[in-house]
Amino acid sequence: MEVEEIRVTPWEAEAFVDYNKLIKIFGSRPITESEIELLKSITGELHLMIRRYVFYSHRDFDKFLEAYRSSIKCALYTGRGPSGHTHLGHILPWIFTKWLQDKMGLELFFQMTDDEKFWHSEGGSFEEYNRLAYENILDLAALGLDPAKTHVIIDSEDISFIYPIAVKVAKKITFSTQRAAFGFTDSTNVGMIFYPTLQISVAFLPTHLYGERVEVLIPAGIDQDPYWRIARDMAPSLGYPKPAQIHNKLLPGLGIGGKMSSSKPETAIYTTDSPEIARQKVMKAFTGGQPTAELQRRLGGNPDMCPVFKMFEMLFEEDDEKLTMRYNSCKSGALLCGECKAELADRVARFLKDHQTRRRAAESIIDKYLIRNKFSTPGTSKSKRP
Repeated sequence: MEVEEIRVTPWEAEAFVDYNKLIKIFGSRPITESEIELLKSITGELHLMIRRYVFYSHRDFDKFLEAYRSSIKCALYTGRGPSGHTHLGHILPWIFTKWLQDKMGLELFFQMTDDEKFWHSEGGSFEEYNRLAYENILDLAALGLDPAKTHVIIDSEDISFIYPIAVKVAKKITFSTQRAAFGFTDSTNVGMIFYPTLQISVAFLPTHLYGERVEVLIPAGIDQDPYWRIARDMAPSLGYPKPAQIHNKLLPGLGIGGKMSSSKPETAIYTTDSPEIARQKVMKAFTGGQPTAELQRRLGGNPDMCPVFKMFEMLFEEDDEKLTMRYNSCKSGALLCGECKAELADRVARFLKDHQTRRRAAESIIDKYLIRNKFSTPGTSKSKRP
């Protein structure tokens, strides 16, 4: 694939791409054994997303880990644009973020960008995107993120936390920078043009809140990287540490090409899908197999381009040895696509059943995740946890 064919922006991305070329395009660094061993020395074990290089690229991940090991205050930051119900592609980095939170005892600042989704949408009311922000918090809770250490900022309601930072950030950014980084044009509405200042500001919020230097790590897809490149460029001049990043590969949708996306609901597994609906979606999925069982047995399949195999690799097979056996069986033709899809469908259905039980139980504890219920608004007092 040629470099110019790769489409990865905050609003459009492909899942099956040459990630080595992406690293060169974005100017990040590949995750190496050095960073992996450093992480393992802290956590004692490795998450499957690290072992399998689902998280494959970074900026200063090693420096973040060294800061943590040196007892410097550290925090996590990621987020969600609540355009609809949450699907498995959205929660992939959240699962890893939870693991980091559990293993390292870190606070997480989680941004819900109801404003950005309204500005970017061609339809839909602002009230609906705001409602979806609360709906999506249920998935954070269902995954088990610690409510005492997870602080959700809903942009439209918690703007007082980030606006004092955004004012300073906005003065550092020109329209030409925005246009080059995000492809904005003269017809882009001013909400979208201003919005990046808010996403950048949350990277600096922990330092602002605690009144001391806080190193921040952002686990997210590389499609969000333009925001953090700008944040890193301006951080020293504003007196904030540069945010570190660790980038995950994008979970493919169940169709042909492209990441799992709300724009193609038939190829996405939503956390609100019934187990039976999810099962049907998996059984209809595009695969890397041959058109017939006979050809599959004779020629084998291509798991490297198969969204079904990628679901096992990135989320639904903990055992590395079993994953390797599945890969080889697909390549050799010993495993047929129908068999593979049926097993994935069972695992997805079980996951959804358990997740939805926890999701319903979380409805009574949403308030425990909201930043406004834990911190004083900056400027009204010295912001400390109550």
